[in-house]
Amino acid sequence: MRQGFEDSNTTCVFSSEWDKFAAKTYEANFNEKPFGDITQINEKDIPEHDVLLAGFPCQPFSHIGKREGFSHETQGTLFFDIIRILKEKQPKMFLLENVKGLLTNDKGRTYQVIMESLKELGYSVFSQVLDAQNFGLPQRRERVIIVGFHPDLKADAFTFPIGDPKTRVPINAILEQKDTGYSISKHLQDNYLFKKDDGKPQIVDFDSTIQVNTLVASYHKIQRLTGTFVRDGETGIRLFTELELKRLMGFPEDFIVPVSRTQMYRQFGNSVAVPMIEAVAKEMKNILQTC
Repeated sequence: MRQGFEDSNTTCVFSSEWDKFAAKTYEANFNEKPFGDITQINEKDIPEHDVLLAGFPCQPFSHIGKREGFSHETQGTLFFDIIRILKEKQPKMFLLENVKGLLTNDKGRTYQVIMESLKELGYSVFSQVLDAQNFGLPQRRERVIIVGFHPDLKADAFTFPIGDPKTRVPINAILEQKDTGYSISKHLQDNYLFKKDDGKPQIVDFDSTIQVNTLVASYHKIQRLTGTFVRDGETGIRLFTELELKRLMGFPEDFIVPVSRTQMYRQFGNSVAVPMIEAVAKEMKNILQTC
């Protein structure tokens, strides 16, 4: 999210990441070691800031009575930590990102509690499902984006950028010839990947002009139902390469990946689509300048 939001007029003053491998990648690229587990950090110790950026697990909340306020229902979840930071620091804006399943999680109650908790703090809150393929990436990746503005800004409306289907990039535009290093064994292909003639998994080649399925954090497990693989390499089928992952998610090609292959796939699969965040950030900054 920092990659998409930061520019010459913005400076990151605080970051938190509990996973040591993700923290290693973050430090290698931003020359800052993020603080650890946000649940263990006192909100008063976080520097003052204008914008809060955050992602959090999509999980149902408890059914505590509304007499105590919506924020009480989120205790024990990472969203609760977002609420306590917003309440203490009162930033001008926030941007939250989550999977599309957030809308239907716990029969829609999770999303309801999230929106009401944010509004209870006085923020004007807006949400939209955006798809990365409409922002120049060769991947279908729908995500819920929630933005909010402090009441002092008097932001009564917000128009989300929805991207442009005409700018969609075909998967073959980002593929590279890779003979070694990422191949899937013939044994795994014959006994697992193609054990059924059901069109799974998704296979692309240098003639494919589609936008591929969503890259997931478990991609390294070579799952036939969720994975997309390339017709290339020593055995005829391989995984996406490091460079292809960067292109799939919209990262610069010189982005440093100092972790193992497993962690690399996990981190890119958990990441945001950078150009999509960049487009939302641009509209948010316009609000800040005009209000």
